Amino acid sequence: MNCLTKKIETELVVKNSRFINELFICDSQSAARDLIKSQKEKYQDASHVCHAFVIGNNAEVLGMSDAGEPSGTAGRPMLDVLKGSGITNIVLTVTRYFGGTLLGTGGLVKAYGDCAKSAIEKAIEENAIEEILEKKEFSISMDYGLYETVKRKISDFKLYDISEEYSDVVVLKGKILAEQFDDFAARIKNLSGGKINL
Repeated sequence: MNCLTKKIETELVVKNSRFINELFICDSQSAARDLIKSQKEKYQDASHVCHAFVIGNNAEVLGMSDAGEPSGTAGRPMLDVLKGSGITNIVLTVTRYFGGTLLGTGGLVKAYGDCAKSAIEKAIEENAIEEILEKKEFSISMDYGLYETVKRKISDFKLYDISEEYSDVVVLKGKILAEQFDDFAARIKNLSGGKINL
């Protein structure tokens, strides 16, 4: 499975109706609900704020809403595109400002499907999709004297979400790919002769 690395926004106009398509990173159903609620508040003047989401490492949590459009014409086509994209932990909201021309059920299905496709295509164009890799958290506490050496020795590992805390010791926290954790831990321990806590 893949995930999104940043928010994506596109816009389509279909027979004078304006569709604002926003693709968000989201990793829980409750966060998705909060996000959808805030989108509805942001676009109170819109005709419809429809949504679809795919959440979970295996894309097991799905949701959608037609938000007042005829049943099956908005949420379902959006969700079908999201499921087909191989991306998880995403919420798509499509905000429609009615342009005066009715699109009919077939026209709506196509429009909302195209909205989802345009957001996914832009994410691909902007390299905003990456493979979900299993990561493990680590925390290293060490004396100040070892800090520079440790930083040098771990620089060839790809680390994520790094933070540093300074008190009587230096604490380095972050995440590393799970498959690299054992090598990483061994390198830290060898380096310090047991003077570093991992």
